[in-house]
Amino acid sequence: MSVLIAYGFLALFFVSALIHLVCCWRGRPKSGYTKPLLVSTLALFCVFAGVPRPWLLIAALFASWLGDVLLMPKGNAWFLSGGISFLISHILFIFVYLPHIKWAAVPWWAAVIAALVYVAVSALVMRSIWERIEPSAMRIPMFLYLAANSVMNVFALMMLLSDPSLGAALCFAGAILFFTSDCVLFLSRCHEKKDRIPKRGFIIMLTYIAGEALIALGMLSVKNLLF
Repeated sequence: MSVLIAYGFLALFFVSALIHLVCCWRGRPKSGYTKPLLVSTLALFCVFAGVPRPWLLIAALFASWLGDVLLMPKGNAWFLSGGISFLISHILFIFVYLPHIKWAAVPWWAAVIAALVYVAVSALVMRSIWERIEPSAMRIPMFLYLAANSVMNVFALMMLLSDPSLGAALCFAGAILFFTSDCVLFLSRCHEKKDRIPKRGFIIMLTYIAGEALIALGMLSVKNLLF
């Protein structure tokens, strides 16, 4: 029965994601109705996917879901609140990866290079929007948030490098998409030439939804819970 329930939530996730992305492509007239269903159904799929239940992964997904909901209203206070929720989700994802990293097998030179690449990209994004971030008190929190996303990506990479598997590869691909989504979000919110980003709302949500899904499915595979 739990398997059927899990498949039901997974189907609801894909249907909600498809409807949401179509709405975003058309200009987001009704995307607010489907946004709360996206990561919540993915998290509920993980609840029923297998035993033992991956509670830390589920908590990370629900933190992301809360961030989605908090970002729906307009205003800097809501943006900050949503960012804090997503920051918590990144930290939780790091702890999800940790038990599956074989530290002695990590090629540290590759991890260091990857970290430098993420730092460089984050710095470029922040530099391009720094002067246009209002209020200015948001500048440091936004930079720290992007740094946390970068750290989450590096830990996903170390999990893949230390013990290569399809599940670990899916997690790292999902982490990259999550980072891409946040970079585009920051640019579309603050960059002076943001209108040059075509279908930016669609790009943000496509990379975000795909990123969350790949991380969730990848970790279930790593934990041998994906049926």
